[in-house]
Amino acid sequence: MEICRTKAAIRDLIADWRSASDAPVVLVPTMGFLHEGHLSLMRLARARAGAEGRVVASIFVNPTQFGPGEDFDSYPRDEARDFDLLLGEGVDAVFAPAPGEVYDPQAQTIVETRELAKTLIGKLRPGHFRGVATIVTKLFNIIRPDTAVFGEKDYQQLAVIRTMARDLDMGIEIIGGPIQREADGLAMSSRNVRLTPEDRACASVLARALDQAEEMAPTGVTAARLRSHVRATLDAEPRARVQSVDIRDAVSLATISGPLTRPAVILLAVSFGSVFLIDNRVVHPESEAP
Repeated sequence: MEICRTKAAIRDLIADWRSASDAPVVLVPTMGFLHEGHLSLMRLARARAGAEGRVVASIFVNPTQFGPGEDFDSYPRDEARDFDLLLGEGVDAVFAPAPGEVYDPQAQTIVETRELAKTLIGKLRPGHFRGVATIVTKLFNIIRPDTAVFGEKDYQQLAVIRTMARDLDMGIEIIGGPIQREADGLAMSSRNVRLTPEDRACASVLARALDQAEEMAPTGVTAARLRSHVRATLDAEPRARVQSVDIRDAVSLATISGPLTRPAVILLAVSFGSVFLIDNRVVHPESEAP
C-alpha cells in the first residue's frame, strides 16, 4: 500500500496506474479514525473496482467544514492504526496530506450547493457543507476517480455530493454505503469514542426512536405526527440535547406534509455533552413498503 503525502505523489501514482491499465480507480474519502463503518465502504469500493481496479482512501480532517467552537482540534486521530486497517482491507493507496498541502492560503474559490447547504445540518452548522463540497471537489480533481464511495449515515452530505457532481458535470459515479451499527443500534461514528460512559449508554435512544418511526410509517401516520413521536422519544432521555428532527422526501429532501405517500427520510441531530451525533432512517408508507 502506497502512502502519499503530496498532490504530486498521488497524481504520479495514479498516472502510472492509468498508463498500465484502464481498470477503474475508486476513491473513499474519510477523516480518519476508522471504524467498521469506514471499512465496509472500503469493501464496497473493492467490489466496485474489481480484481484489476484500484482503491484509494483519503485521510484528511478538513478544517473548512468545522465552524468556530466545533471539535476540529479534539476530533480523534490515529493515523498509524488507520494505515494498518486500510492495509488489511487491501487498499492500494492512501492520500494523507497536511492542510497546507491541500489549501493555498491565497485561495479564493469555494464550491457550494446553495439550497441544500442552508437546510437541516447546514442550518445548524453554517458553512459546513461549503467546506464539504469544496474539499470533495479538490479530492476529485487531485485523484480523478471513476467512482467515489460515501457513507449513508451522512445522508445530507451524500445528497450534497451527488447534486454537486451532477451540476458540475464531474462524470464521477457516487455510491452510498449503508450505515453500520453497534450491537445496541448506535450508528458507528468516529465521534462515539468521545462519549462518556453514561452518554454512550444513553445514545442508543437515537436508534430506538428510528425503530419506532419505521414501525409507525406504514400505518397512515402524518409526517407531523411521526416527527412529534420521534421528538418525544428523544426528549424523554435527559442526557440527550436534541438539535433537530426532520422528516423529508428521501430523494429530494423536500419538506413533507400530511400522510406519508412516498419514501421519507428521518434525520436526527442530537448532542450528548459536547459530542454531536447524527443518524437517519428511510421509512416507507404502506403502499411503498419494501
